[in-house]
Amino acid sequence: MTIDYDAYEIVVGLEVHAQLLTQTKLFCGDSAGFGGEPNTHVSPVTLGHPGSLPKLNRKAIEYAIKMGLACHSEIERNNYFARKNYFYPDLPKGYQISQHTTPICKGGKVKIRTSTGDKDVQLNRIHLEEDAGKSLHEVDPANTSMDYNRAGVPLIEIVTEPDLCSADEAYAYLTELRKMLRYLDVCDGNMEEGSMRCDANISIRKKGVTTLGTKVEVKNLNSIRNVKRAIEYEAKRMIELVEQGIAIQQQTRSFDATDGTTFALRSKEEANDYRYFADPDLPPFQVTDAFLEKIRAAIPPMPEELVAKYTRDLQLPEYDARVICDDKETSGYFEELIKVTANYKGAANWLLGPVKSALNEQGLDMKDFPVTPASLARLMLLVEEGQLNFSIASSRIFPALIKDPTREPLEIALAMNLLQSSDTSEVAAWVEEALAKMPDKVTEYRKGKKGLIGLFVGEVKKISKGKADPKITNQLLLEKLES
Repeated sequence: MTIDYDAYEIVVGLEVHAQLLTQTKLFCGDSAGFGGEPNTHVSPVTLGHPGSLPKLNRKAIEYAIKMGLACHSEIERNNYFARKNYFYPDLPKGYQISQHTTPICKGGKVKIRTSTGDKDVQLNRIHLEEDAGKSLHEVDPANTSMDYNRAGVPLIEIVTEPDLCSADEAYAYLTELRKMLRYLDVCDGNMEEGSMRCDANISIRKKGVTTLGTKVEVKNLNSIRNVKRAIEYEAKRMIELVEQGIAIQQQTRSFDATDGTTFALRSKEEANDYRYFADPDLPPFQVTDAFLEKIRAAIPPMPEELVAKYTRDLQLPEYDARVICDDKETSGYFEELIKVTANYKGAANWLLGPVKSALNEQGLDMKDFPVTPASLARLMLLVEEGQLNFSIASSRIFPALIKDPTREPLEIALAMNLLQSSDTSEVAAWVEEALAKMPDKVTEYRKGKKGLIGLFVGEVKKISKGKADPKITNQLLLEKLES
């Protein structure tokens, strides 16, 4: 049977759980840090012992609002927490404390770039809740073990409308969302550590149809690439079912990353299965104007704002600006660099060239780069003033500076005898030597093969060990060759 997959469109909504970078859990003073020996970040509150009472973490509220403001959401002023009741081993209390009817952030949008242009992905809400523990199946082959270190860690759940139309759009959205979380310092976005997790709600419908089809939820996707793969596989599976006349069942499914397939876990629960009610141990909380404005004032420039600044005010190509803004550490370094040099394009070239290469070679993150922006700017200045050429500066001085960032670039250049010579008589001697080595090439040049000038320049550079001033070299070569 031939299936016309293009006759269908995919409709996707994503639910992203992002662990907040608070020091302690959402409702107690236990550490919210990643790792640790199992069940060492726990207390009677985390474990839900009788008589233990929760106390709300103010910093978590601040982080949730910060993300909401960055996403242009409406901030709910009157909030309360509800109990979401279900029984599972990773939930020590037998319920999860979450916001259900009053999410702290309502609506909003996240701008993404697609092959057809920019698109605003509409959000339904951002709400706060506590994380569950973790089931461990490899510790004891006969039993499931539980680690409750993660239980109670604060999360925000960021829920889109069914507003994404392809796996590529989902990939772009998650990439942008993770970038925003990192710029705001509210979540580290490390999906491999589980601090950002994604559930995808997927449905299909014939093109031209406006009603939504039966959705399937694929749970706990642990990488942006796997979200894309899961959506692609699941959409194909659902189209094939419909084409065979088989009804799609509303299910919760899981993704097998080894072969790129999904498999059923259970039939999908409805909201009323959780029997939500307001948590009697937690009083409602209000967001005041003063608290809101304090958070708004602390929001740093976001990637799109910086891209606009770099392209408009600094005249950088959009590609350069976007690569610089891909992560907060790189854009932060660039911001410091342009405070000490007005050569903005040169600064971008160094950052995207030698600096990026050095980080890749040494397996470092930008935050670990040892050379200060001021020191790099002084190295750039030596090139701009003609004391060094870029090749020598990047291949000889720069590596030495990385090894010992306390040294001055000029000091390194002097010690290595690499400063360019502007002494015309010295350069003239190098030119004479280069031409004397290649009399046949000189003859060819004078017969019209003008492209050989690069060969002569390279030879002078080799003889002078990079010290010959390029402008003087070219000038003297032309004088000799044209005479």
